[in-house]
Formats: sequence, structure tokens, C-alpha cells
Amino acid sequence: MLLIIVSYIGGVLTILSPCILPVLPFVFARSEQPFSRSSFPLLVGMAVTFAVVATLAAVGGGWAVHANQYGRIAAMILLALFGIALVVPSIAERFTRPIVAFGSRLSQKSDNERGAGALVTSSFILGIAVGLLWAPCAGPILGLVLTAAAIQGASASTTILLLAYACGAATSLAVALLAGGRVFAAMKRSFGAGEWIRRAIGVAVLLGVAAAATGLDTGLLTRLSAAGTNGIEERLLAVARPTQTKKTYAVAGSNLPVQGQLPSLAGATAWLNSPPLTADSLRGKVVLIDFWTYSCINCLRSLPYVQAWADKYRDHGLVVIGVHSPEFAFERDTSNVRQAVHDLHITYPVAVDSKLAIWNAFDNEYWPADYIVDAEGRVRANHFGEGDYASTERDIQTLLKEAGNSGVPGGIVTPRANGIEAASDGGDVQSPETYIGFARAEHFASGSVARDIPHTYAPARTLSLNQWDLAGEWTVSAESGSLDRAPGAIAFRFHARDLHFVLGPAPDGKPIRFRVSIDGAVPVHSHGVDIDENGNGVVTEQRLYQLIRQSGPISDHTFKIEFLDPGVRAFSFTFG
Repeated sequence: MLLIIVSYIGGVLTILSPCILPVLPFVFARSEQPFSRSSFPLLVGMAVTFAVVATLAAVGGGWAVHANQYGRIAAMILLALFGIALVVPSIAERFTRPIVAFGSRLSQKSDNERGAGALVTSSFILGIAVGLLWAPCAGPILGLVLTAAAIQGASASTTILLLAYACGAATSLAVALLAGGRVFAAMKRSFGAGEWIRRAIGVAVLLGVAAAATGLDTGLLTRLSAAGTNGIEERLLAVARPTQTKKTYAVAGSNLPVQGQLPSLAGATAWLNSPPLTADSLRGKVVLIDFWTYSCINCLRSLPYVQAWADKYRDHGLVVIGVHSPEFAFERDTSNVRQAVHDLHITYPVAVDSKLAIWNAFDNEYWPADYIVDAEGRVRANHFGEGDYASTERDIQTLLKEAGNSGVPGGIVTPRANGIEAASDGGDVQSPETYIGFARAEHFASGSVARDIPHTYAPARTLSLNQWDLAGEWTVSAESGSLDRAPGAIAFRFHARDLHFVLGPAPDGKPIRFRVSIDGAVPVHSHGVDIDENGNGVVTEQRLYQLIRQSGPISDHTFKIEFLDPGVRAFSFTFG
């Protein structure tokens, strides 16, 4: 309920964002009409359509994106005709005649009531068109909702949150409309300028259509909006998701307090390497719960340690359980997880947490995250992120001895990690994880982002550190960017030893060839495990690809990847 309220408030705040500007002419165009029969149906149509379309776009895949593209085109045509009708009265009469007739057929009441029904119907239709065109700036609140939708899939909660957001925007627009309507009425009485005001609104409607058609509403206005409401939204999210201080109590003779009971593992959608495990069946064992996901570079670099602990302490009372909680939609596919477990040589049990049920039961927020449970089923320690492996292992040893296990091995494991699993050169990493999807994208240098529709991008003339760009025809969704036509390219100015890129082929699974360069030259000895010295590689599955691994001093470099075939899906850059 609190998140619904926060989503609603986030929608209300859109009135402060430049991204609302292209919508205002459509809303104010009927300010002369009764609010309950004109503006209210329009705002309802806008809110409902946005919630439905945004849900489908976030979880429905490519077909929903293309369907929405055609819907936007139809909406632009309808609203352009509406704008022309406001400017030229004779066209207005012809344009509204079929809508009035349609409304009359829907009603069998009196003539006045027929007119009211037609007005409500036409307003609702225009609201649907506005909802198809409306592209609010993806601030922290909307970004959170869209990301959750992409991760968790279609659900009633997703649509409710999006509808709450749209209702918040509709509320702020309604307040502005009620106030603005009085202003317009006063102007008409004072100056007799009703006809000119109507025509000016018509011109504004046409400008709004032009803004949507050219992508201005999703590009320049998005960047202008970032500074306006993001800070307020971040504070709202902090209120909705406060840091929870868990109650703990000490255990005599131990420095590891009790943090709570082991939550249920029943939410797993599948189990790999093991039959389903339960909290009751694990009593008497020390349990290490490791949250991970197979495209997370931080998780991949911690896996050698987790596997080493499973091997070292298996016969001394330790059970290691990997909980695979997805970040991207493709990681929900159990067959993808099974393949990753096989490729990474993971032998301990893995709970496939595709619905994030176990993640939520632990109230977890991190990849990777380790929770250590004692033999009585109590959580006694946790460790978040990479590193501090020695501390985690010492806690394991402590709880194994506390459980009465004899002969617990001492010392600290030093696994040999190669390739993508090698530890990060943390001191030289100055580039952050960077997402391609518009819900969390930052530092984009190729102009405006046309969300969910094909758009041809030109590379930036220059890239500053941590900026990136697109070249070619791409469709950028909330979670990823897809190349519509080959060739296409992505460049990134970075500072790190390693560069990784989460990529996947098109839904048909056809391999996609690519070529990597660094500062305009082939990588030679700086190539990663997924390309050769000349920078050539192939995207064959949805996973993280290591493309650059440098030796020697680290400095700023410009990375470029050129795709020779269409259909690639690009998700995020990570560094090490």
C-alpha cells in the first residue's frame, strides 16, 4: 500500500517535469466543456491506457513494443486531426459528426443526454490517444516500477502501481485544468477572444503531436526533467523503503548474534542439483545462503569462493545453497539458469528464485549476498558484495564448531579464479555499472532516447569518461536496447582493467557476430575471454561477455563494439 501511495505521488510530481508539456495542449483543449463529461473522461482514458501499455511494454516483449508503435501512430493522426479541427471550425464540424453519431447510438435517452454521452465518449477516445502518446520521464519511482515489471513479469501489482502513477499525473493535470479553465473563461469575458484562444490551443495541440513524432518528449525533455524531481522521488522511496534495523540478541560465548530465523525456501520455482530443501530439513546443519544471478559480474567473481567452501566443509556439516534471483527478465528462464550452473561448474544445490519470493522473504537488496544460518535454523551472520571472504569463512568455521562438529578444517581458501571469475582490480575501477534500457540509463551521449520505438542514432563527436552512445537503428526499451538493422554500434569511454557487457541474441536465437576495438584499434593482448586478438566474437546466448582485459597501467580508453548482424539485445556494462 505504501508503494502505491508513493507511485501516486510520483505521478503527481510529473506536473513539475518538462516531460508533461507535450500533454498539456491535449488536456486544455476541452477546458470550455463541463469537467465531469469532458476533461474527466479524457484523463481516465489517458491513465488507464498508459497503465496497460506500460505493463505490456515492460513484460510483453517485442510484439508489445511494435503494437504500441502502431498505436502511437494512430494516436498522432487522431490528435493531429483534433488540433486541425480546433484551428479550422468547418473541419471541426465534419470531424465531430461521426463521433456525435457514435455517442448517440450508445445512448437511447433524451437529446440532451445523447449529447452528453457523445461528449463523454469522444473525450474518452481522445484520452486513449493521449495515453498512447504520453511518455513520462523515467525518474526513480517510475524506473523502480518498470524494472520490477521487467524482472517479475506480468502481475496485478505491476499494473496497479503503474495505474497509481498515471492517476497521480491525472490528478495534477485535473487541478491545473480546473484552475486554467477559470483563467480561460475570464479571458474570454474580458477580451472576447474565445475564437483566438481556441485556435491557439489547436496550434499547441499540433505542436504536442510534433513533439511526440520527433521524440522531443522522450529525449531533450527527459534530460531537462532529471534535476527537477529526482531528488524528491529519491526521498519518497527512502520513506517507502526505510532501512530496517533487525532485532538481534546475543548467544552466550559467541560474537555472532542471532538476526532472526531462516525464512522459508518454498518460493523457489525449481531446484537444481538437489531435491527441494526446507528450513526443517536443514535443522542440524550450518547453511550458507548465497544470493546470485548469472549475469552479475560481482556474483561471478565470488562463485569460486562459494564453491570452495561447499567442497571444503561439505563433510563437516555445511550445506551451501545458491539462490538464483534474477535481475533481467531472461534470467527468469529456468533453462538459462540450468545452463549457467552447468557452465560455471556449480555442484551445490541451487534454488531458482524467478519470482523473487526467497529474495523478498530475506528482505535482501544485494547481489551477491551471503547469509549464514546456524544448526538451530537461526541467521547469525551476513556479508554483502564482493570481498571480505576470509571473514565469511571464519564465521562458517565458528558456527560449524558451535554445532558440535569435530575436525573442522582451519585456514582460508585461496581458489584459482581465471577468466571472467578473476578478482576485480578494484583500485583502478572508475567506471560504474551502466544500463542501456531507458529505465536506468545514465550518461547517454547520442541525443534523445526514443523509448520503445525504432530510432536511428548518430554517434557522439566525443565521449567524456563514462559516457556512451549508440550508432544505427535501435529500439530502446525499459530494460535493454535492440538493434533493428545491421550494422550498429555502441561505444563507451571507460577506466578499468576489465569491461564486460550483458548481451543476448534475438528471440530466434540466431548467433550475432560482432567486432570490438579499443581506441580505434584491435585489442590484441587486451582482449577478454569472449573475443579473439582481433576483437571478433559471437553472441550466442543471453549472458555476461568479457570483452576487455588489460595488462599493465590502466588509463581512460574508448571501447567500441560493432554488430554485424541485427537482433542483438544489449543490457548493461560492468567493469572490474
